[in-house]
Amino acid sequence: MQETEGVIKYKLHHTLKPLNNALDLTELNVWRSLLYQLELIGQRPERYLGYAYGNISQRIKGEQFIISGTQTSGFSQLSAEHYCMVTKVHLSHNSLQATGLCKPSSEALTHASVYAQNSAISCVIHAHNADIWHATQALALACIAPDVSYGTPAMAQAVTQLFQSDKLNKQPIFTMLGHEDGVITFGKDFPEAAFAMINTLAKARQLTTTTLK
Repeated sequence: MQETEGVIKYKLHHTLKPLNNALDLTELNVWRSLLYQLELIGQRPERYLGYAYGNISQRIKGEQFIISGTQTSGFSQLSAEHYCMVTKVHLSHNSLQATGLCKPSSEALTHASVYAQNSAISCVIHAHNADIWHATQALALACIAPDVSYGTPAMAQAVTQLFQSDKLNKQPIFTMLGHEDGVITFGKDFPEAAFAMINTLAKARQLTTTTLK
């Protein structure tokens, strides 16, 4: 059974206050808007019971990162009030500390677990796309097992296991088979992470598109 979108499962210690004005959200916001236009992030009444889906984050330093807020994906444009800063992560305790005018995405713990794998990773994209998700086996994509729930210690452990294997060596993308249409990409910068998503989407659509003659 697929899970409802937007449900925060981790323990959240949230401080309600504006983000530091010195933070530059321009690059993050530009890429987020592009993903929205491609419907990799968004909100549609016919999808996921109408809940918003997908999110994006950018590492600031150490384990701290900026992430789009929960249920903000339906907005075509975001401002500073729609982002929050994750300041402390406790993966084994399933808890986060965050600050901002909104709460972090329900997938923030998964973002945190990706950042914990490699200090060179500077951004994470969590999109929803049925074409990619259903093509997991055909494209030999790395994946998280169907019985692993998002936003849980089990998901964090599964992400660690993927990185410890050789399954992510060829491309920085994996699907979450227990999270309907869920896809994660990551990279040293946004072009790397976004290209992995868009390139895989093109390959997935080729599988179901009749060749033009």
